[in-house]
Amino acid sequence: MSGARLLAVAALLAGCSGAPLQSDWEREHLPALAAEQEPAPPPFPRAADLAAIDVPGAGAFRFYVDARTLSVGRDRIVRYVLVARSASGAENVSFEAIRCATRQYRIYAIGHRDGTWGGSPTEWRTLRGSAVPPARRALYQDYFCADAMPVRDTEEALAALHQVRRTRDVTD
Repeated sequence: MSGARLLAVAALLAGCSGAPLQSDWEREHLPALAAEQEPAPPPFPRAADLAAIDVPGAGAFRFYVDARTLSVGRDRIVRYVLVARSASGAENVSFEAIRCATRQYRIYAIGHRDGTWGGSPTEWRTLRGSAVPPARRALYQDYFCADAMPVRDTEEALAALHQVRRTRDVTD
């Protein structure tokens, strides 16, 4: 290959290595998503505030969302406390979020037995594939992001928690 031709190919490849193309939606929304502030953990869940969610494939676990902590931010990220309870009564508590627009979730904090929060926030993780935990898959598909459309506000998210349960009770 001649020197001029090699130089032309190198220039072409250099032009391809720039920033990836973005859609209008990405240009409009990604800066706000990138600037997301990590929220402080909410008050620890109380039994009276737990709303049971239906989680297919959950085995011996029952799952609950703390309705008092459920919120939808201006960034359209749904934040909530998830409680997983085993048949023997052991509990796992986590403060989490789902971003419907990108089909991702993250864990902000893990609850301790003494009612305090700990741990560091995880990176955003995908809600695609077979390795997605069943509760998070159910919250995405059936409650907060049905048809990939996020709930608009906290009231709609609360209504979804109660509506899915009633619908399943009627059809089962």
